[in-house]
Amino acid sequence: MCVIVMKYSVLVKPMSPPVKIPTLSIGSDHHRIPVIGFGTAASAPPDPAELKLAVIDAVKLGYRHFDTSPRYQTEEPLGEALSEAISSGLVGSRDELFVTSKLWCADAHRGLVVPAIRRSLQKLRLDYLDLYLVHWPVASKPGKYNFPIEEFMPFDFEAVWSEMEECKRLGLAKCIGVSNFSCKKLQHILSVAKIPPCINQVEMSPVWQQRKLRELCESNGIVLTAYSVLGSRGAFWGTDKVMESDVLKEIAKSKGKTVAQVSLRWAYEQGVSMVVKSFNRERLEENLHIFEWSLTKDENQRIATQIPQRRVVLGEPYISPKGTIKSVEEMWDGEF
Repeated sequence: MCVIVMKYSVLVKPMSPPVKIPTLSIGSDHHRIPVIGFGTAASAPPDPAELKLAVIDAVKLGYRHFDTSPRYQTEEPLGEALSEAISSGLVGSRDELFVTSKLWCADAHRGLVVPAIRRSLQKLRLDYLDLYLVHWPVASKPGKYNFPIEEFMPFDFEAVWSEMEECKRLGLAKCIGVSNFSCKKLQHILSVAKIPPCINQVEMSPVWQQRKLRELCESNGIVLTAYSVLGSRGAFWGTDKVMESDVLKEIAKSKGKTVAQVSLRWAYEQGVSMVVKSFNRERLEENLHIFEWSLTKDENQRIATQIPQRRVVLGEPYISPKGTIKSVEEMWDGEF
């Protein structure tokens, strides 16, 4: 038994000191979101035990933002892991963590939003969320949580956003926002909001740079949170065009960095926050080593002008001839 422990201690790389991740101010009350978060979305729900171990590793490395959704089926194991991190002293208190969850399509209806966030809080073992997002601008039949969605219903922007505002008024969420909203749909929310969204979480990477949406968000005091910054290679919606980009490879080689680090550094320099998914400790650590160096003006210019642009996340599971959004064109309002 002693021999096994000794071998294990030699093989396992010691954990580095926690990285202090920069934050961005969001919302009128200036809550702060870490610029890099730990994502839990996967093509298939991750093994709960594996996820819990990865979250604990992430906390030890310095991650403080954790992103989940009822759709991902990760709220419960994430809640268990964060509860353990607090009780064991890995973080001093709940206040050191930033937790995001989302309103699923089946609950995007009048009268269902507040009960939905309460269920998420119960699964996460939390009294409040730091951020609650409308997951998609889509509504499905109440009570039907199957995926793919079987029955779509009209999405009532005004009613849903009014109840998101109620979540904030009740103290159930410190901040509220949206996810996967085009410029047009974001402007619709802004036109009816008493409390404007402070975040729009969308696909953004060197191969889909979201210039128009970023300008709209910046002009309205909304922080953009990027997902799929590395292309989500291996996911059912992913692409290898980020990791296989010749431009990014050349820049990475010249700087002695990885393509992933160059992509994340690029996003950081655009002034956005980001959510990156990995359950591998070495990659989790690698993702945090982007703050002690920078891209040159020429390197940023190459990324801006030499990488072909293409949206990867089209949102097909949320489009239906029987729904209110019948085409990719309607989902993104022409933003390709």
